[in-house]
Amino acid sequence: MSAEASTYNYTVVRQFAVMTIVWGVVGMLVGVVIAAQLAWPALNFDLPWITYSRLRPLHTNAVIFAFGGSALFATSYYVVQRTCHARLFCGPLASFTFWGWQAVILSAAITLPLGYTTTKEYAELEWPIDILIAVVWVSYAVVFLGTIVKRKVAHIYVANWFFAAFILAVAMLHIVNSAAVPVGLLKSYSAYSGVQDAMIQWWYGHNAVGFFLTAGFLGMMYYFVPKQAGRPIYSYRLSIVHFWALIFTYIWAGPHHLHYTALPDWTQSVGMVFSLILLAPSWGGMINGIMTLSGAWHKLRDDPILRFLIVSLSFYGMSTFEGPMMSIKTVNALSHYTDWTVGHVHSGALGWVGLVTMGSMYYLIPRLFGQKKMYSVPAIELHFWIATIGIVLYIAAMWIAGVMQGLMWRSVNPDGSLTYTFVESVKATFPFYVIRLLGGVLYLGGMLVMLWNVVMTARSGQVQDVRIPVINPAHA
Repeated sequence: MSAEASTYNYTVVRQFAVMTIVWGVVGMLVGVVIAAQLAWPALNFDLPWITYSRLRPLHTNAVIFAFGGSALFATSYYVVQRTCHARLFCGPLASFTFWGWQAVILSAAITLPLGYTTTKEYAELEWPIDILIAVVWVSYAVVFLGTIVKRKVAHIYVANWFFAAFILAVAMLHIVNSAAVPVGLLKSYSAYSGVQDAMIQWWYGHNAVGFFLTAGFLGMMYYFVPKQAGRPIYSYRLSIVHFWALIFTYIWAGPHHLHYTALPDWTQSVGMVFSLILLAPSWGGMINGIMTLSGAWHKLRDDPILRFLIVSLSFYGMSTFEGPMMSIKTVNALSHYTDWTVGHVHSGALGWVGLVTMGSMYYLIPRLFGQKKMYSVPAIELHFWIATIGIVLYIAAMWIAGVMQGLMWRSVNPDGSLTYTFVESVKATFPFYVIRLLGGVLYLGGMLVMLWNVVMTARSGQVQDVRIPVINPAHA
């Protein structure tokens, strides 16, 4: 075996890990800008490139696909090598996934502010970029699954099941939803029309949440929580039940985004039923992660990285209770089109996805730079509290604003006329938009602390090759 083949490929993991932090700062900065614009619309300065309508898709793409995507690439490439005791399959292809993904992100950063968009939520990028995404993603699948095939151990650890499901499902979702008829270099029309287009879009949209933002990050949870806690996962049997129940149920829940629309009523009801069923596997995974600390709860007092990971699971449990509840038609009649939905999305995005990513990166980055720990543990502590307070301010403000909006919009006078005009509901929402902005600023401040900590860790560390353990085939 050559010297290179006997070591893990940490180069591509390191590249994705560093860009996770960089894109996290960029994406959250754009989020703060548009939060400020919602409070004070004049902040767009009448420039078309920085209006809310163009920056909002830039924010979602930067946070989901640049920050979250880079984190998923980094952690999945790290975990699959460590748990399979094998170097990444096809190193040049793995390198291509890094540079290809960065090209996708830069293309989005250029085209979205210029107004080139398909208008499909979370799938706004035009057809040439969509093709590049598909090529990169299929390459990602080849690298990841190829590594599993060449593994040196018989068992496939559960985190790899979640990563594999996320990779395969996202490939299917992206390719089907992005089918389009090009009419120019940066203009296309969806291959679907009318209510079918809406159904395909929200089959994609909700499963982008279900697989990209849930299954992938559960892969992180199943590796980094036990590693940081120094304990095995609470129930391996539950993790397998969790996996199969989650991926079967999630794929059918998308119609709950289209309640009270032209979508057939039976389809809306099917989406609602599967959303309610989804509560069981979701909470099974949350309980499995949190109960991994059984007998080791004292570690939460002194370990801020573990705190990131466990609190993220708390937000995961809260979000996956709230989502099924909001899918109930009578609840949705109040919540739909209000800022309650925004609060729900961000309790999952900031609380679950953000915190589990940060905890995983704090575990990963020192090891990628030959260090035993991050440069500053107190800075991790500071980051945790700034981020957590920011999340609570953000989602509490949006919950209150959303319920208030829903009640104002449905309030009628005895003669049947509306009690409040829409403008009155906007005016009443203003204080909550300011609180939301404050929460976002705190969350961004935490990311800046993390960026400084990562830079200092990298500067004081030294990149080292890590050898793959040699396993006796009889014990594999």
